[in-house]
Amino acid sequence: MDHIVTVQDAVTAFADFMEPTNAELDTIEQEMPVILADVDLLDAHIVTLDRTPTELDERRIRRARRRALAARVALLNRAAGTSLAGGAA
Repeated sequence: MDHIVTVQDAVTAFADFMEPTNAELDTIEQEMPVILADVDLLDAHIVTLDRTPTELDERRIRRARRRALAARVALLNRAAGTSLAGGAA
């Protein structure tokens, strides 16, 4: 007869290593505006899934898309600004 052995010890033994590092948490914090803008864009799309989008819905989607793109551009500009040492011409 085989005994059933729990794997909790094996799973929880690595729990400390599975936590995000401070650098990963900082990266998530920097990307949070992009994440939130993408969530708003998804919300705008979800509202129109079960119906024909009205003009107001289309405007909401366009605005959310622009905010998402603006957040991505801002993130890329911040990343490019920190990686260019001494300034760029």
